[in-house]
Amino acid sequence: MSQRHVELLIGRLVTDEELRRRFSQAPFETLAALSEQGCELTAGEIDALVSTDSRLWGKVAAKLPSRLQRCSLRPDPTAP
Repeated sequence: MSQRHVELLIGRLVTDEELRRRFSQAPFETLAALSEQGCELTAGEIDALVSTDSRLWGKVAAKLPSRLQRCSLRPDPTAP
């Protein structure tokens, strides 16, 4: 079942701007919150996700049509 959760999480990382932002700022905390919501990940999967260059998710998202993405209405705290 864990592989299914990895696939769903990767899908959310490339389609959900808010989740992507939270994950890039605090990956362990974001994964812990998702775990509390029922997203089952092994320690190895967590390590693999955290060690992946977080810019990858944004690069993939930029290639997707906007209608396939969920945008965030919250201001980006890292924006100038």
